[in-house]
Amino acid sequence: MLTIGYIGNGKSANRYHLPFVLQRKDKIRVKTIYDINVTHEVWKQIPDIYYTEDFNELIEDTEIDLIVICTGHHLHYQYAKTVLEHGKHCLVEKPFMENSEQAKEIFALAKEKGCIVQAYQNRRFDSDFLTVQKVIESGKLGDLLEMEMHFDYYRPQIPESVQQFSPVRSYLYGHGCHTLDQVISYFGKPDTIHYDVRQLLGKGRMNDYFDLDLYYDRFKVSVKSSYFRIKSRPSFVVYGKKGMFVKESKDRMEEHLKMFYMPGQEGFGVDLPEHYGTLTYYDEKGNYHEEKVVSEIGDYGRVYDDLYHAIIHKTAPTITAQQTILQMEILETGVKGLE
Repeated sequence: MLTIGYIGNGKSANRYHLPFVLQRKDKIRVKTIYDINVTHEVWKQIPDIYYTEDFNELIEDTEIDLIVICTGHHLHYQYAKTVLEHGKHCLVEKPFMENSEQAKEIFALAKEKGCIVQAYQNRRFDSDFLTVQKVIESGKLGDLLEMEMHFDYYRPQIPESVQQFSPVRSYLYGHGCHTLDQVISYFGKPDTIHYDVRQLLGKGRMNDYFDLDLYYDRFKVSVKSSYFRIKSRPSFVVYGKKGMFVKESKDRMEEHLKMFYMPGQEGFGVDLPEHYGTLTYYDEKGNYHEEKVVSEIGDYGRVYDDLYHAIIHKTAPTITAQQTILQMEILETGVKGLE
């Protein structure tokens, strides 16, 4: 068994972590949750988990192998450092740190202590992204030419409520950490990057838009997001020499979690036929095809499966230090020059 504890008892822990971990009771035990205030009206305490407002009860517990940090990212560095100094493995919510220097220091400390530390890159296991991989690997698109990825909202009230610019509270940091990791995890380090990171409301305001082009030889990936899209662009559009694939809707896990419809319930996170993407291509005989592609099933808990095997069975972690440092470097470069 892998025994774990949490720092933070808010939305992150209760919506994006615990529902998936509690489906894995055969190999993972959640023992303790620490928060400065463990009582929440929204998040009811879970039976058989010990809740505490005493940090020492968590960090000094010799039974706990892994501590998961689910706090605001301004606290990630100090908490991760403390966890590792106590010889415990560590999983950190996104964005991993405030900058690449902090990330490098934390990974170096983990190596020194013989521990694993990694970012919670759960969006690698979104159904739309997994489906895109399936389509690419089918070969039906031919040689890849271009891919567009969109993560759009119409939430103008968020940037309009912010009256000063902060790099770590930018839209690029908050949401680029999802999509950029998907690109890095599948395609690796790009040859070059073109940045278009804006403050649509003007200087001194929140970064609320970004459009990054990542170049891999002749293949380009565009990662785009905006807070002012009243109608979202497709989640993915992939172009190849022989065809294209369009996935309009995003993974449905977050949609279901917001309704407190949880993993283990029938149909959780599963696309209906109207959510399937469309694959259009010419086959080797020149025949035209247009078909729906049944979506893969996503599962954020696969991050924990990977950590379980890395800690218990000493396998190599899938989410690597090099990938996370590269992502941090892209994030901090993207917001450089904004004020």
